[in-house]
Amino acid sequence: MSTVTVRRLLDLDTLVRLERRRTAAASPPPPARLAVPEGMSQPLGCDAVAMPARYGPRLMARLPRVGCVYEDVDAALWWWIVPADSDVALEWPSPAYYAAGAMIPGARRAPALIHTPSGSTVPYTPPIPLYLAWCGATGATPAWSRAVRA
Repeated sequence: MSTVTVRRLLDLDTLVRLERRRTAAASPPPPARLAVPEGMSQPLGCDAVAMPARYGPRLMARLPRVGCVYEDVDAALWWWIVPADSDVALEWPSPAYYAAGAMIPGARRAPALIHTPSGSTVPYTPPIPLYLAWCGATGATPAWSRAVRA
């Protein structure tokens, strides 16, 4: 019996095409922006803060006012809409994630809107109460309460 070896030559175009296909399959989806409900205005711009979903109900109970909140079931996160630049002078303790422009990285599908503020035309949760509730829930010390080192 004879053994026949078949070698297939791959030209540069084929190799480039295969690499692009492999890279596209491995890369995360592009960021998606949280969609604010129709009829709501965003006079202060829009950012978002993500927190693990297990903290969500406890945080809602502690806040005097809650804006639009979204749930990302795949990542087990709740996203809170806050005014733009709510990260200025606030270091959101881990595992919170701050997203400028309310851009959600790597979301396979858009998070679902689970809460809208009643009687309001703006989607915001006030960032300072949210920050303080988050610090309280996680045991973190607010940035302005920490000792200053010289």
